[in-house]
Amino acid sequence: MATSKTTTGIFYRIIYCASFVLLVHLPLRVQAQESSTSDSVFASHSLSAEKKAGDVVSLFTKDEVLHFKLVTNYQELLKDRGEERAYHEATLSYTDPRGGIISTALKVRVRGNRRRDPTVCDFPPLLLNFPRKKMQHTLFEGVNKLKLVTHCVGEDYVLREYLVYRLYNVTTENSFRVRLCRVDYEDLVGKRKTETRYAFLIEDDEDMALRNKGRLVSEDIKLRMDWTDSLAMARVALFQYMIGNTDWSLPYWHNIKLLSRDSLTAPIPVPYDFDYAGIVTAPYAVPPPELGITSVRQRLFRGYHFSDRTYAAAVSAFNKHKPAIYGVYQNFSLIDKSYLKRTLKYLDDFYETINDPKDFNNKIVRVGQQNQRKVVTVKGLK
Repeated sequence: MATSKTTTGIFYRIIYCASFVLLVHLPLRVQAQESSTSDSVFASHSLSAEKKAGDVVSLFTKDEVLHFKLVTNYQELLKDRGEERAYHEATLSYTDPRGGIISTALKVRVRGNRRRDPTVCDFPPLLLNFPRKKMQHTLFEGVNKLKLVTHCVGEDYVLREYLVYRLYNVTTENSFRVRLCRVDYEDLVGKRKTETRYAFLIEDDEDMALRNKGRLVSEDIKLRMDWTDSLAMARVALFQYMIGNTDWSLPYWHNIKLLSRDSLTAPIPVPYDFDYAGIVTAPYAVPPPELGITSVRQRLFRGYHFSDRTYAAAVSAFNKHKPAIYGVYQNFSLIDKSYLKRTLKYLDDFYETINDPKDFNNKIVRVGQQNQRKVVTVKGLK
């Protein structure tokens, strides 16, 4: 049986490698530059990357909150939430380190899936479209499009989702960097009162791939978990289990990208979009009925089965990063004490599971085996 599985895996890997060149495209972006300063909300720096000599200073390598103003016609923008959404003219301005005001024209539109629904989000996430050729010598030099995750139904939840990205950052560089922002939303025509809220920017996917010296795999075909780098995939699956997130799917390219450094190695999965995670507990987050759980706080392993060696390596990595993972929350000054206490307990439960052989076998190994034998398709994934 083991030989059959190995032979099948090798066969699929050969098929994958033979076709891989057709499934990737080389990112053409360059990394963004940045020169702003502001107050840090972290007691210590949690990103592991060190800037090398000659590297471009990125928008996403600092912890300091980035404060800027975004002016547009919010009456028109926030009504435009359908499938065919238009860009709206806007102006973004910020204060440079010398105290000067830097302003740039750009276009913005509503983005997202569930959060575009006005019954879910009062203020949906946005896509910022910069005129890249005109951004030289600004904070956003080299930038074209950036996702802005907004406060939706409340600032607490945007801060919680931001911290989940930071959690994954401390475990691997193969992750999307984020930058916490304080945004003044000013209505161009004065029909809405200016409001200032926390938000965060997400690194462009091609910039993420370029930073990791890789390429993005095309989303034109469906891929299986066992076609990816097994250790990286196991770590993603355990990470999603840790944060209580079932809102992802590799075959359907749902909230996941694939990164590869060459055509002969298996691609590395990179997750994103964590608002449905139990560790966030957004009020609109409800698990799909197909999964058989009633709350996003209930953990459910969604990975496939991995070898004992791969599981051991993945668990070892989480144990190694445990102090940094806890530190993401302990060193962040903008969350309340009750949420901090609840979250640390949630993480404690995860670590008890992965370090208890019986629990790990029942909640992870056996479930992974079941997932590989019978795939549960969640309604709505395409």
